[in-house]
Amino acid sequence: MEDRTRHVLVIEDNEDLALVLKMHLEDQRYTVELSHDGMGGWTRVQNHDYDLVILDLLLPGLDGLEICRRIRAKSSYTPIVMLTSKSSELDRVLGLEMGADDYVVKPFSIRELLARIKAIFRRLEGLQKNTLTQKKKKIQAGSLIIDSDRRKVYCEDRGIELTAKEFDLLLHFSLHPGRVYSRSQLLDAVWGYGHDGYEHTVNSHINRLRSKIEKDPSNPGYIITVWGVGYKFAELPDSSK
Repeated sequence: MEDRTRHVLVIEDNEDLALVLKMHLEDQRYTVELSHDGMGGWTRVQNHDYDLVILDLLLPGLDGLEICRRIRAKSSYTPIVMLTSKSSELDRVLGLEMGADDYVVKPFSIRELLARIKAIFRRLEGLQKNTLTQKKKKIQAGSLIIDSDRRKVYCEDRGIELTAKEFDLLLHFSLHPGRVYSRSQLLDAVWGYGHDGYEHTVNSHINRLRSKIEKDPSNPGYIITVWGVGYKFAELPDSSK
């Protein structure tokens, strides 16, 4: 996985910035394509398979949020890093809720962007290795079914809409039922790069996950709080399929 060339699409209307990104990404041995408008970028996504899409939020023709939504509607999973010149938390939350894996706010450090991209690839590789090792393409716990190949979740035959990070967090938990993780361990495993001081991010994601998958979020049956330590995924019968 790590040895093959990664294919990256950059959808950015600032041509100078796009060229700078292309240069630095190619220095990391990625194959890079550029698109400078939303519709052109979406056409490329429809016609080619990419390992990563770097997506500007504000684009002519078709904005980044709509492209993100369309990519997430596809059956195959493509990681997305969103670029935005807006600094409001609402815009960042919208991007993440639409399914972006990460975001950076302009102006940003190229080194930080590259670190985040590498972290996404490492995280996905780790999740794929865990799934292959345990030979579980579908994981079932009670009425909850996690389809790791299609990145879909069902509860009582009802599709559950999760963001990229929510899915990765749930998959990580479900692959290690009964194991207790601290917030910092979950940050390392799921977010994949330094988030020191951002333990509240884990809390908010777990709260949202519980609201989506638990019958009674105040008395969870899947993601259990271990007071003073962290969280664990309950050991339930019929935990594999």
